[in-house]
Amino acid sequence: MKLYLRAVGAVIWKDFRAEWRNRENLSAMLVFSLLVILIFNFALELDLNARASLSAGVLWTTFIFAGTIGLNHSLAVEKDRGCLDGLLLAPVDRSVIYFGKAIGNLVFMLIVEAIVLPIFNFLYGFNVFQPGFLGVVILGSIGYAAVGTLLSTMVVQARTRDILLPILLFPLTLPVIIAAVRASQGFFQNLPLAEFSIWVNILVAYDLIFIAVAFMVFDYILED
Repeated sequence: MKLYLRAVGAVIWKDFRAEWRNRENLSAMLVFSLLVILIFNFALELDLNARASLSAGVLWTTFIFAGTIGLNHSLAVEKDRGCLDGLLLAPVDRSVIYFGKAIGNLVFMLIVEAIVLPIFNFLYGFNVFQPGFLGVVILGSIGYAAVGTLLSTMVVQARTRDILLPILLFPLTLPVIIAAVRASQGFFQNLPLAEFSIWVNILVAYDLIFIAVAFMVFDYILED
């Protein structure tokens, strides 16, 4: 188990070092997120009712599309630079690659979210520094990164992978997106937790199911 965790950590550390050298992926995610937040802020400025009801959707739209940028880059850069074959030849279980990439994608998403949330709080006037809401953000990000990493591995060999990934990813992650938006809206409206706890439960169940599925099928996806 210790060797397994060290191998996962090595994959994560490799991705962080590569990103630190060029900062292409994280910069693109962050600039896109800030642009979306600012555009919707001015678009909804005159309609306070729409602003209150749509803010959670705006926030998660930002997170999802920024996350997709990161997911597209994650495996594509390994393929384009010829590093993917080296990872496959490493004497470790193939699931190490999945968990290393998935955790790396998750951390990049969380870094962007940590920068975007204070700006969202300032522009939109919602208190995002609630432990429950931050838990929803983490759960939603885990589900999206788990499924996205699996699908990005499936399409990495395709020439149209940049287009193919969103086509496959968005329908499959629709439950986690809807649950995250509804749960976030509940916190923004200061509703009792009992009224929207079902959406939090859906997020937890979704994360557990798809992480388990990815662990079981990742080896077969790589062989194909």
